[in-house]
Amino acid sequence: MRRGFTLIEVVMAMALVGLILVGLNTFIFSMGELWGRNADVRLFDQHVRAVTRFLQHEMTRASLPPAAAANATPVGVQPITPSGGSQENLITYLQLSGSRILPWPEEPLPEVYCSLQLRRGKGLVLLWHSDLENHFNDDPPRETEVSPFVTGLAYDYFDTDFNKWTTETALRTDSSNNPLAPQRLRITFTYQKLTRVALVTIPAVGQGLPNPW
Repeated sequence: MRRGFTLIEVVMAMALVGLILVGLNTFIFSMGELWGRNADVRLFDQHVRAVTRFLQHEMTRASLPPAAAANATPVGVQPITPSGGSQENLITYLQLSGSRILPWPEEPLPEVYCSLQLRRGKGLVLLWHSDLENHFNDDPPRETEVSPFVTGLAYDYFDTDFNKWTTETALRTDSSNNPLAPQRLRITFTYQKLTRVALVTIPAVGQGLPNPW
């Protein structure tokens, strides 16, 4: 003969289920709170990785044929005068087909010279204009903000004599006071109390595909 559940058993079972549900809800809400609390960190890290990948891609593309000629310095240092600013030696490279982040007012032009400038309160800015523009030598370059979170731009040089890296806050110069291009860019990102440092390698001509020139 089958015996049904007593009232006490039913109440105890309902109480047990209730405790389990409360525990699950507490776990879910606590995980959601932790996930939301770290959202800024995750988004900031994603931004750092995206900007670093973009810059590394730009440097690599500029250093490979046909953009890079033999015995040339595809990523070097050039004196650039931004709109409303004074002339400054900046890391500069050539992109034969331009870049996907450049907002041309009309049809995009090739042979675009791009320069990286760090500005206080504005972050990392890309200065760019095409060699094919009518007033290339007279008009200041256009400007595109790369990242408002970049607060530092330093330069890594490899000393072959000592077989070590040295970080400089300003570009090195040779005996004739000409600026020297570094082998790496050291970029500092800052958001609230978070700080990240990323390295972007400047490839030398000859790395990657063979140069046909």
